[in-house]
Amino acid sequence: MTHTADDIVFLSAAAQSQLIRERKLSPVELMRACLARIERWNPVLRAYITVLADRALAEAEAAEREIAAGRWRGPLHGLPFGVKDQLNTRGIRTTLGSRILADNVPDHDAAVIERLRDAGAILIGKENLHEFGKGGTIDFAYGQPRNPWNIEHNPASSSSGSGIAPASGFSSGSLGEDTGGSVRSPAAANGIVGLRPTFGRVSRWGGVMYGWTADTIGPLTRTVEDNALFLQAIAGHDSRDPLSSRRPVPDYRSALTGDLRGLKVGVVRELCWPEGAHPEVVAAMRSAIQVLSNLGADITEVSLPRARYAVPLQLLTSDSDIAAMMLRHWLRTRWQDMDVGTRTRLAAGALIPAAVYHRAMRGRVLVRREVLATLQTCDVLICPTSLNPPGRIETTRETVDSPEAMKNKVLLRRISTYPFSMANVPALALPMGFSAACLPLSLQIAGKPFAESMVFRVGHAYEQATSWHTRHPDLLKIPATPA
Repeated sequence: MTHTADDIVFLSAAAQSQLIRERKLSPVELMRACLARIERWNPVLRAYITVLADRALAEAEAAEREIAAGRWRGPLHGLPFGVKDQLNTRGIRTTLGSRILADNVPDHDAAVIERLRDAGAILIGKENLHEFGKGGTIDFAYGQPRNPWNIEHNPASSSSGSGIAPASGFSSGSLGEDTGGSVRSPAAANGIVGLRPTFGRVSRWGGVMYGWTADTIGPLTRTVEDNALFLQAIAGHDSRDPLSSRRPVPDYRSALTGDLRGLKVGVVRELCWPEGAHPEVVAAMRSAIQVLSNLGADITEVSLPRARYAVPLQLLTSDSDIAAMMLRHWLRTRWQDMDVGTRTRLAAGALIPAAVYHRAMRGRVLVRREVLATLQTCDVLICPTSLNPPGRIETTRETVDSPEAMKNKVLLRRISTYPFSMANVPALALPMGFSAACLPLSLQIAGKPFAESMVFRVGHAYEQATSWHTRHPDLLKIPATPA
């Protein structure tokens, strides 16, 4: 069987794996194809901070020998993956997107990286991100990440590179970190699939988790099936993470039946049709609802009136958590070395009074209760992942100087994702169409705690009934340098 390099890199991870197992595709061939694309286009797209070319090729050669000897480890064996540069890697610098940590080299791998390595996957590089993984960066220390569908547009935050890489054929999948939407938003903006797992489903050990009550690690991939494969590899209890769950990990791939008959799908009124939602997103959402209905799902509109409070409640609590961890060291001693957007946001977080913080934590409970109560009446809840197509980079920077800017740049951008973060439930972003300007639009599916199988089931059925996941950005149209 003959494959071009473009064919190889845009195959699903599941398809790549099948060809490798059948000895019709070499892990070395796949790795070289990905590295060639990174060498050509990463200088513009800035998906990676560190590329491990020599090491990754050597590991691909070792995987090829291992598979040839009959020691196939599973569906990720020989596949390249990247990780947000917020996850520690032994002997490889971990910068968190900050100049402050430019020379930080950990002595251990994060638990999720250990598990992917055990599954035979190969780390190809560390991916670009907003400074400290918290969003709001204006001047990126390691280069401005750019959307591969249009480089003048935003690839979203904060796991920016983790969304760009699979969308651009740089890897078979990535790992990102999601506090309020930092996996789902880059998945949406780059036209791929991203999952925020249930809090506790995946070990956070070895990740730099400043938002202690909200941070999760999740996969970004080109298809729902691929996402299930990556979650299968990284999920499960880890004694080093006291907040990781002991619940058994199900077979996620087996949930992809395509059958939605009788499932109750709740359309969240406040998150689907709010004032300010882009008309093309609204139209795509209505079409997605019809697709799910045609597949046999029972569609009902539901209300989450407290969802609109999720954004200020999350900012009041998670930003305060992060600032508290940084105040003693970097905020006081390395102020000038931080991006202005980062330090402004963290300084504001450090000034939140304790009484306000505790009231906000109680408010989070009310939002969580409302989401969980609504999920008792539905199998899943759906809404757009983002209420607008990816905006131009200069217009989406979070420079807030008016109430209107606060509404459009801060509140409206987060309102779809934050309620499910606050409820600590699984939420999946996947392609649901394109704008007239050929920019990706995204559907979000949320489920009950630890119901990733159900979320995958609905997402996979929708994906297979549509063709959006088969479209990929044409990098040949990208100029050597941005305009």
